[in-house]
Amino acid sequence: MSHAPQIKIPATYLRGGTSKGVFFRLQDLPEAAQTPGPARDKLLLRVIGSPDPYGKQIDGMGAATSSTSKAVIISKSTHPDHDVDYLFGQVSIDQPFVDWSGNCGNLSAAVGPFAVSNGFIDASRIPRNGTVVVKIWQANIGKTIVAHVPITDGAVQETGDFELDGVTFPAGKSSSNSWTRPPRKAMTAAARCSRPATWSTTSKCPASARSRRR
Repeated sequence: MSHAPQIKIPATYLRGGTSKGVFFRLQDLPEAAQTPGPARDKLLLRVIGSPDPYGKQIDGMGAATSSTSKAVIISKSTHPDHDVDYLFGQVSIDQPFVDWSGNCGNLSAAVGPFAVSNGFIDASRIPRNGTVVVKIWQANIGKTIVAHVPITDGAVQETGDFELDGVTFPAGKSSSNSWTRPPRKAMTAAARCSRPATWSTTSKCPASARSRRR
């Protein structure tokens, strides 16, 4: 009996604040999963290990909690004056469902560092030492996030002494702010959709009710 071979997809496992998730570059996903729909949801469910009737996600990257059953897709932004588009999916643990209706404020803090480390920001903008500003379009809710990412020796500063309640070890700190909502007529369908590693930071962004996910 023959079986389909496994496929290999580059991904990064990151922590932002008190949440963790699997981050993908849109262009690295299989072609069928590069657009919203069942193929994308099926792939992310399998990566995270859902649905799992045992509630453990043993055969996946999730860790059986809502704060660790998350996926993020990053792409070069299609919006003027933005660097990347950020799409967040909350993956159900025991149901075959990915919720695309909101944002994760915690993982928002990891988007800027991911963008820098994965070639989305032009090298000429990245200082040898200092801070690089990354402008992010949050596609789920149609808002702008401005991330300030610390750089040391030309790379994201991931280590540090920043401590966060609920997180065991100290690490580097990245801040995000300046949320804005564009006029509704300017929002894309992706922004309005309702259902279709180890970076260690916390976000300073004010969170809406739907953003307060753990």
